[in-house]
Amino acid sequence: MSINNLLSAESLAQIDREVAKYPADQARSAVMGALRIAQTETRYLTNDMIEFIANYLGIAPMMAYEVATFYNMYDMKPVGKHKLTVCTNLPCALSGGYTTANYLKQKLGIDFNETTADGKFTLKEGECMGACGYAPVMLVNNHSMCNHMTPEAIDKKLAELE
Repeated sequence: MSINNLLSAESLAQIDREVAKYPADQARSAVMGALRIAQTETRYLTNDMIEFIANYLGIAPMMAYEVATFYNMYDMKPVGKHKLTVCTNLPCALSGGYTTANYLKQKLGIDFNETTADGKFTLKEGECMGACGYAPVMLVNNHSMCNHMTPEAIDKKLAELE
């Protein structure tokens, strides 16, 4: 793909559907969705991709870059096939969030912000995911929330992701 078309026609159509949700003069409101769609296709966001999205939406590249770097669901570097984000905010921490994180670190042989040698898993530390009553929680690939992450539940989830 050329720099003029960094995304597939399917992804561009999805972005167009996001843009259509907002008034014509508010395309910038679709920036989060557009970045999510781009990341789903490319697995992480390069500066060129962020600029492409900004230009596609008709906004300043800095506006898209600010969003991409503020929220932890966007990845600015390559990540593994499966990104595992463990909540360690206080409610999750008190309910085993760090135990979950430490078990994953030991099981995968990596630390936070690292990827396994085979490229399958990246481990991230996350902020509150709004599921305190189900703690400890883990988000898989920004889309699938897993709760009550005991060692047994972690082993089961990892086996499913293999």
